[in-house]
Amino acid sequence: MSPRRSAAEARSTRERIIRRSVDVASLEGLEGLTIGRLAEDLGLSKSGLLGHFGSKEVLQLATLERASVIFNNEVWAPAADARPGLDRLHAVCAAWISYLERGVFPGGCLFVSSTFEYDGRGGPVRALLRRQFAVWRRRLAADVRTAVRRGELPAGSDPEQLVFELSGVMMSLNHALQLHGDSAAVVRARRAVHRLLDAACRPDGRPPSA
Repeated sequence: MSPRRSAAEARSTRERIIRRSVDVASLEGLEGLTIGRLAEDLGLSKSGLLGHFGSKEVLQLATLERASVIFNNEVWAPAADARPGLDRLHAVCAAWISYLERGVFPGGCLFVSSTFEYDGRGGPVRALLRRQFAVWRRRLAADVRTAVRRGELPAGSDPEQLVFELSGVMMSLNHALQLHGDSAAVVRARRAVHRLLDAACRPDGRPPSA
């Protein structure tokens, strides 16, 4: 076997492992990523699977990194070209709700479940989760500030407070969909988002700067 083919096969196997790890973690948590379980699922030896990552923790970190790529592709990318400010906040929230409604991860948002697993722990996995959430909050807060500058939101709007409330809506939606199977929660989430983002709208429904 040529070195090039061997490297390509190793990349392909690593990709299969990560894809399966994302699905398993969304259903059973990051702690559910056992080497034995994944090896059986993928028809690999335990030693062969472990050779791609070296430890369970490294596999968990790789899983979170891949989940972040998926989340950004599903939630940020569809809204990235929207006008910065209120328009993009609406577009991001619409994509965020759609991502949860469609069950992109089979067990619901992997980041919500991982937060519950690791919020009271230390270590690299928790540290990565904190960084990922911080990046997402900064993106949303930047658009809130832009919306305030443009007069699309009230001058006294607190970006951190608004991001906190929007995140709460999405976590509640994930909970309602995954635990209760409550599809009506999607409508409630949309109403909540519009109530939060359109607080400064005029009676005709347009922002005051329109």
